[in-house]
Amino acid sequence: MTSAQVDTDKAPEEGYERGLNSRQVQMIAIGGAIGVGLFLGAGANIAKAGPSIILMYALAGVIIFFIMRALGELLLYRPVSGSFAEYSREFLGPFFGYFTGWTYWLMWVVTGMAELTAAAIYIHYWFPDIPQWVSALVFLVLLFVANLISVKLFGEIEFWFSMVKVTAIIGMIVIGIGVLTFGFSQAGDTAAVSNLWEFDGFFPKGIGSSLMTLQGVMFAYLAVELVGVTAGESENPEKTLPKAINTLPWRIALFYVGALTVILAVVKWTEFADGVSPFVEAFAVIGIPAGAGIVNFVVLTAALSSCNSGMYSTGRMLRTLADNGEAPRVFNRLSSTKTPAIGIAVSVVFMAIGVALNYLVPEKAFGYVTSVATAAGIWTWLMILISHVLYRRGVVAGRLPASSFPAPGGSVCSYVAIAFLLFVTCLIAYDADARVCLYVMAGWAVALGIGWAVLKSRNPQITERPGEPEFEKIG
Repeated sequence: MTSAQVDTDKAPEEGYERGLNSRQVQMIAIGGAIGVGLFLGAGANIAKAGPSIILMYALAGVIIFFIMRALGELLLYRPVSGSFAEYSREFLGPFFGYFTGWTYWLMWVVTGMAELTAAAIYIHYWFPDIPQWVSALVFLVLLFVANLISVKLFGEIEFWFSMVKVTAIIGMIVIGIGVLTFGFSQAGDTAAVSNLWEFDGFFPKGIGSSLMTLQGVMFAYLAVELVGVTAGESENPEKTLPKAINTLPWRIALFYVGALTVILAVVKWTEFADGVSPFVEAFAVIGIPAGAGIVNFVVLTAALSSCNSGMYSTGRMLRTLADNGEAPRVFNRLSSTKTPAIGIAVSVVFMAIGVALNYLVPEKAFGYVTSVATAAGIWTWLMILISHVLYRRGVVAGRLPASSFPAPGGSVCSYVAIAFLLFVTCLIAYDADARVCLYVMAGWAVALGIGWAVLKSRNPQITERPGEPEFEKIG
């Protein structure tokens, strides 16, 4: 038996409870594809691109599917919790595993900061007398306790959060189709499929302006890779993970392309602006009673869902880092309920700092936090794709066992996705408002580089893992 096969055999036995059933994994995958980026962020993107935003979400959705199929092949080759860092470590070398693990942790911490503050703002809609920091603190504590109890409770909470989001979108689509077909409601006289091209065409502000929205569109897809983090705690990853990944295209087609197509047919694209939720605007135009309140509740669940996922992810990633000597060993411990309680607790402390900062700093800083999350997410996706390319080389050369869930086209789709993500990074660099996240990431890279130098000086063996298979390394 080769060392690679030994690692594969041991991978599932990590001390975690395999408490996520198929129903929960499916909904975690669905929920990961629906976030505040759709419910709120799409408004600004529509204002910039008009109806062509539908095409941008579809294009980005195809790339996301390529990324997830690459991840799926790796997951069925070796299903481990904290998979992105593990695959980066295995195929690109220990430094890339270290960098990816900490960067994914950063992504979820800053996302948690933003989502907690957003959730507090949504509560303020109903209860304006409750201080914003109080709501944020209450949500932080409740989700923290839920994540400590068991992975089953995390999965159940995520299931119902996702159910609310899915129901809201399907309801919007059904109502919108009814308005277009039968002409009822206040929007009946103006709703028409021709709204998709009648007002200055499908690309009203030019193809260039449409392409510039891709950075915001990619933010909407952040967390779709969360299903990979659940691999070590899924009851039957060989069955649940392929099913969750293969259903991604219809989820994107329905929840993004379908919902936005219906909304833009019911409401003229010129009605949307930055900071206006497409769903709130559509409900208002149609004249649904309490529509704003309904959407506010849905967006609240989206924010809490994202924060819940962040706590789950950060604890697992810190444990993976600790297991490889790249974070304090204390993070390696599991509680009596088989959760990485210390890692979750430390992550929650950092999220709480973010709540305090968002209370003190201007609103623009809040937007910077989400842009940093996007940049960290793009890095994670790139590492998944590059690891997949190197894994495929190993399989072709006969050095590695083939996965039971191979990506279509081998490495070709991964190369296409890599090129696309690099293109989006160039768009971010071109945008004066968005490029600040690249400066932050450069500073983060320097900090991690210093940390790696300190780790090597204390433990030179950290760069050479015992029993590691001989793979092609970069760096």
